[in-house]
Amino acid sequence: MKSAARKSLHLFFAFLPLIAASANPANAAPNTDDRTVQSYPAHGVVEQIAPDRSQVTIHHQAIPGYMMEMTMAFPVKDTNALVDVSAGDKITFTLVVGRTNAWVEAIHRVGHSATTPANSMPMTNGMFSMLRPGDTLPDGELVTEDQRHIHFSDLRGRAVAFTFFFTRCPLPNYCPLMNRNFDQVRTLLLAETNAPTNWLLLSISFDPEFDTPQVLSEYAVEFRGTNAAHWLFADATTNTLAGLAPRLGLMVMRQGDNLSHNLRTVVLDPQGRIYRQFNGNQWMAQQLADALLKAAAESP
Repeated sequence: MKSAARKSLHLFFAFLPLIAASANPANAAPNTDDRTVQSYPAHGVVEQIAPDRSQVTIHHQAIPGYMMEMTMAFPVKDTNALVDVSAGDKITFTLVVGRTNAWVEAIHRVGHSATTPANSMPMTNGMFSMLRPGDTLPDGELVTEDQRHIHFSDLRGRAVAFTFFFTRCPLPNYCPLMNRNFDQVRTLLLAETNAPTNWLLLSISFDPEFDTPQVLSEYAVEFRGTNAAHWLFADATTNTLAGLAPRLGLMVMRQGDNLSHNLRTVVLDPQGRIYRQFNGNQWMAQQLADALLKAAAESP
């Protein structure tokens, strides 16, 4: 059994493309309210440009002092900067990182690449998802922030919204955004006086080697403070990630100390069935709050 699990995990990671979470312009547009920002000069090859030029996917080289070489989708500060830029163009640009957002600006075309970078492909959020609403989520083991070993099946009786992240995620509008949204969802639901109370938010790390229970516990305070009501942080075990990720269309690839990944947020009804799935960060807190309340009201 252990050998089969290791083989499954090996095949899972070997299959994954070099891919990162895509950002929706509506959620991740540059926020000029960020008072403190840091700028990083960078260069790379354009892979994809959104039709409205509000987002550009770049296979960038290592950005000294910030992140390794990888493919990322970035919001664009000035969409006019992409007027004369096309897929395949080599560019220089500046990555600007604030407290809650990151974007690119000062984009300049310096040439064209005739080849697509190895292990890279256009980003997608919808493909590979095998589970559909009404399907039962396969069971899996999690290790919680307080070192308990639990299973998804232990959460039956409650509607559960879970999302994936890792604490070292370098861009504020990727993993941190998921947990900021969860914070807003919890605030909305706790303010509902006549709403069901059988709901839970579950933030799951796919980096258990670094995100130990102690790390998760400290990280959780940044988003939920000292009030842990209705919100749990946990690690997915190796076997759980290998079995669950392909079925949800969750893609994760390790690159040194960093991880390239896409984003998946899933709502389960009290019977452990898929109620709704949100891909990328294209969802707003109110949408998830509404889905979670409707799932919680589902009859056993």
